[in-house]
Amino acid sequence: MLQFNRLSIDDAQRLIDGARDKANEMGVPMCIAIVDESGNLIAFERMDGGKTSSVIVAQDKAYTAAAARKATHEYNKVAQPGSLAFGIHTEVGGRLSIVGGGLPVIVEGQVVGGIGLSSGTPQQDMECGQAGIDHFLAIQ
Repeated sequence: MLQFNRLSIDDAQRLIDGARDKANEMGVPMCIAIVDESGNLIAFERMDGGKTSSVIVAQDKAYTAAAARKATHEYNKVAQPGSLAFGIHTEVGGRLSIVGGGLPVIVEGQVVGGIGLSSGTPQQDMECGQAGIDHFLAIQ
């Protein structure tokens, strides 16, 4: 029998809180998605001013990070033309994201969910995602 941990709604809110604080500090309104370990949405926030196109992008980044257990920017590095992983982003109905901003949430070596952000640059999205994870882990 398999046993696994899953993020609660309170955990998801802490992740969003940390990411939102960083986004506010940067002055970049974000779309923030939190998913469980299988990539299913737990919580979502579109900050005032977050891009409408980023609603789905943030969710796909979170899905990729959790379900594939890999940060989206790591996929970007291996999904370039000529690479064996080229085209990976077209899999799973196009849901796999290779744009920076999706990070797995790892607790005690186990992926328990994912966080995905969109509306800033990929680097800004990544920084806000990491801030969300740092805020969440600080409370653990």
